[in-house]
Amino acid sequence: MDQFELTVEGMSCTGCEENVTNAVKRVAGVHRVEADHETGEVEISADEGTEDEVKQAIHDAGYDVPA
Repeated sequence: MDQFELTVEGMSCTGCEENVTNAVKRVAGVHRVEADHETGEVEISADEGTEDEVKQAIHDAGYDVPA
């Protein structure tokens, strides 16, 4: 299992946290997601090789993941 943290731009409330969390949970292989709109950080535990898919899911939900 892989654990990684992403910075997400555009989360401004708990509703945004829920949107990001729900989008990431739909990615196959994701086991745990914790989003914090105050810090802009999202912690993910997932199978190896899912980071690009997670970034795409966050982007598709309307948020930015800077490079």
